[in-house]
Amino acid sequence: MEIVANDVNVQLIGEPLAVGDPLPHFKVFNADNSKVKMAELTGRPLVISVVPDLNTPVCSAQTRKFNLEADQHSDIRFITISKNTPAEQADWCAAEGVKNLTVLSDEEESFGYATKLLIPDLDVLARAVYIMDAQGTVVYRQIVANIGDEPDYAGAIAALAQFQQ
Repeated sequence: MEIVANDVNVQLIGEPLAVGDPLPHFKVFNADNSKVKMAELTGRPLVISVVPDLNTPVCSAQTRKFNLEADQHSDIRFITISKNTPAEQADWCAAEGVKNLTVLSDEEESFGYATKLLIPDLDVLARAVYIMDAQGTVVYRQIVANIGDEPDYAGAIAALAQFQQ
């Protein structure tokens, strides 16, 4: 799949997950540098916000927005995944006051390869939003066509309505 980054077309390593696909196996790391496996993220609905680099304005805005949404949906797990190191992520969360969602590091690229969101030429993940049901099946997918743009928050938030009781 091709997207735009800095006005240049770049390739992802393959075709990212589609609606109906199961969440593949991967491992990421939390702020304590402890391994988190895909299986630990299922069991309740999950929003995966994927950002290229937390230390950029658009990625910061995206993560803060989903942090606010997490406060409104206590029955849904919200995570942000980037290739920033766990230490960088912990520093960013502390500086931004982000506490309602979990920020996870894909510095080993396990998530990027498993989901096909890695952009090898830039060594970052593509900007994306996935929503999974409790069984780990994709029910919503948004791959942002231009890495510098914010995602369609309204579309993602509307997709959460299916989990309201």
